[in-house]
Amino acid sequence: MIGTPFEDAPAAIDVHEETLIHQGFRRFERYELTLHPPASRPVRQTREILRVGGAAGILAIDPVRQAIVLIRQFRLTAHFSTGRGELIEIPAGLIDPGEDPAITARRECIEEIGLDPGEVHFLFSSLVSPGALDETAWFYLGFVDASHLPEQTGVEGENEVIRPFLVPLDEAIAALDDGRQLASGYLRMGLMWIALHRAEVTARGEAWLARRGA
Repeated sequence: MIGTPFEDAPAAIDVHEETLIHQGFRRFERYELTLHPPASRPVRQTREILRVGGAAGILAIDPVRQAIVLIRQFRLTAHFSTGRGELIEIPAGLIDPGEDPAITARRECIEEIGLDPGEVHFLFSSLVSPGALDETAWFYLGFVDASHLPEQTGVEGENEVIRPFLVPLDEAIAALDDGRQLASGYLRMGLMWIALHRAEVTARGEAWLARRGA
């Protein structure tokens, strides 16, 4: 409707029943509730949600090479959904309880691409799939020197096989719209942000280089 404020708004609900369906690595819950829409009759709903929590990802940019460091790793959901389980992603991971998302973003950068960005800059946050998950993604920007990028990374004991690689920024942005199979929402959202803020990325990268004396 024209004139409606263009932002998310609080909802009025009454929760009647909460049921734990399954507790594994993540919590799966069912809710019986009544929604009270503005200027409308109440609506009774049953909703099931998977509790994921927060996650933080980082756009790791090498300003000298004008490139972004991405990773490739196996995702079972991608294998089932698209037949392309070797997914290209940005470094990202779950936020520990009470942890600053910026700390998570830096840690994931170190663990998944073997490079420490030092400081990171908050960009935006987004609900990944609000119809089913409570996962909130926090996006950060960081700068790295990728001259010694490792061939494989991953946390010992987590059975991860992660392969970092470097992609020129121009190619990465062009890939958003040239038909290539890139299924990761984190990756696409991050690259779209870069495309919209390319001048800012360049300026921040130059400032980072100046501070390092490069």
